[in-house]
Amino acid sequence: MKIAFICTEKLPSPAIKGGAIQLMIDGIAPYIAKKHILTIYSIEEPQLPAKNIENGIQYVRFPQVNYYNDVVKDLSQHSFDLIHIFNRPKQVKKIHHASPNSIIITSLHNDMFSPLKIAESKAKEAIQYTNAFTTVSEYIKRTLTDRYPKAKEKTTVVYSGVDINNYPLRSSQKGKAIRQQIRNKLQIDEKKVILFVGRLSKTKGPDLLIKAMYDVIKEHPNAVLVIVGGKWFSDNGVNDYVRSLYELAAPIKNHILFTNFVPSKDIPNILLAGDVLVCSSRWHEPLARIHYEAMAAQLPIITTNRGGNTEVIFHDFNGLVIDHYYQVESFSKCINFLLSSPELCQRFGKNGRLLTEMNFKFEHTATRLESVYEKAMKQK
Repeated sequence: MKIAFICTEKLPSPAIKGGAIQLMIDGIAPYIAKKHILTIYSIEEPQLPAKNIENGIQYVRFPQVNYYNDVVKDLSQHSFDLIHIFNRPKQVKKIHHASPNSIIITSLHNDMFSPLKIAESKAKEAIQYTNAFTTVSEYIKRTLTDRYPKAKEKTTVVYSGVDINNYPLRSSQKGKAIRQQIRNKLQIDEKKVILFVGRLSKTKGPDLLIKAMYDVIKEHPNAVLVIVGGKWFSDNGVNDYVRSLYELAAPIKNHILFTNFVPSKDIPNILLAGDVLVCSSRWHEPLARIHYEAMAAQLPIITTNRGGNTEVIFHDFNGLVIDHYYQVESFSKCINFLLSSPELCQRFGKNGRLLTEMNFKFEHTATRLESVYEKAMKQK
């Protein structure tokens, strides 16, 4: 088939500036391109050409301003069998009219059918012109089908994943060497390392973890919280919230380390340097992809019972789930417990890795997507 992926207008593809959608596309594209002719549309980026072919995949990039209008014009000049629109149901009708003979797949990575994001009339048009929906979690599926039951028969959950080859086992020589190298570089060699990886926004809750560290260091004086991320993906600017994090951390600055943005290719190495990963999200996470990455890196995970997180993190199997996600004490108790339980941490890490190998490799994601594509083509 001739297939087009249409990225959002937020970040470029490949994922040189990060982004869960872009990383997923990077992961699945090689598998899709093995069997199909694949074109990927995304926004322009100074580091990337306007058009290029890489590993047999055609990349076409347009300016962020009027991005979808440019995409629509280009689509009308081609004959794609299938067009996969990522996370933008508002654009479905326009894209359908530009390529009326194409099968339309719309994948949802957030609650894009919230009435705050799309009017009911537009939502119904998106459902009408979409042949099949995929969602990154059961939680996101419900945000669509609870509001619009007619979409239920069209909707399939397709979990994201990781390239497992980027995650050497902690017990391997390579894994041990990387861990030591990163810990030396960050000057955390003899520390118990708690990791936060994500955007520095209130919804992600890094302030809760900094507050929790005041209690953690009483029980574990050699603990350090490593906060990996910028204000917005690759943007390391400082806003009021980021400034408040630095101020909150100042009295215990020897126990808090801010790395700023770390490119996605370096995240597996950072994770190997950690002992515990905490996802402190306050908001309804669609399903934070850091969970997949941390599981692949054999980390025990503390996460919040928000959105889709608990679809891959199971309490007392591969991590701990916090129900009272707004309480600092909930985080400090869980962190202290895991830092005092190395054998349990090892078991959680082993279980998470096994779960990833069995279910959450990009190969699995691509296979599930292809199944959706094939079903939609047969029903055309």
